[in-house]
Amino acid sequence: MRGLRQLRSEASFNLLGFRRSPAATFFTVILPLIFLVIFTSIFGNEVVSSTGARVATLYVPGILALALVSANFMNAAIVTVIRRESGVLKAMRATPLPPWVYVGGQVAASLVLTAVMTVLVIGIGWLGYGVEVQSAALPSLFITLVVGAAAFSALGLAITCVCPSEQAAPAIANMCVLPLYFVSDVFIPSEGAPRWMTLIGDIFPIKHLALALGRTFDPFVEGVPWPVGRWLMLGVWGLGGALVAVRYFRWTPRG
Repeated sequence: MRGLRQLRSEASFNLLGFRRSPAATFFTVILPLIFLVIFTSIFGNEVVSSTGARVATLYVPGILALALVSANFMNAAIVTVIRRESGVLKAMRATPLPPWVYVGGQVAASLVLTAVMTVLVIGIGWLGYGVEVQSAALPSLFITLVVGAAAFSALGLAITCVCPSEQAAPAIANMCVLPLYFVSDVFIPSEGAPRWMTLIGDIFPIKHLALALGRTFDPFVEGVPWPVGRWLMLGVWGLGGALVAVRYFRWTPRG
């Protein structure tokens, strides 16, 4: 019971720090919504003849994937490095607070942000562009969000092991994900792209997240979509990130 109270307090602390950071709020909450409005404004929202779905139905899953990566991977990586280099983690490690509570609080806060961004992206897609979530796909959506959030939180903690300073953390984190957005069905569909580009997307986890989410919005999927293969790929990447973090995570500044 005490551990759960500590976990709740740590999650609340992380959410409070997020709300007090204008940059984090902009890049995690505002920027994905801006992308959604821009893409649907540029490319319209007509029915695509090849799929029978509206253009916004193709973009909402990708933007939701971007929001999830921002809320979990980017947030965990940048915030953790800043705390490490400023000595916050070292001071925290000297307290009775168990390490799992710190990590669990970070993940719990990211799950809350993921839930908020899911409501915002789907809400705007539904109200502004007629995008609907298939009711039968809600269990699949929930599993995808939980697995994706856990995987990218673990990867965010893992990437801190190669960030030498708080100034380098945003650049390294963005370098890891920005190129992948263009080959992972986030900004543009990868159909018709060169084979080497689709292969890169298939290797890394962002595309699997975007495609798993896309099954939730596909109006032509019969029954309950269970993208188990996508979940397994996300799980493998998340497990790899967790193992790296356990082995190389630092509580003390590198400088």
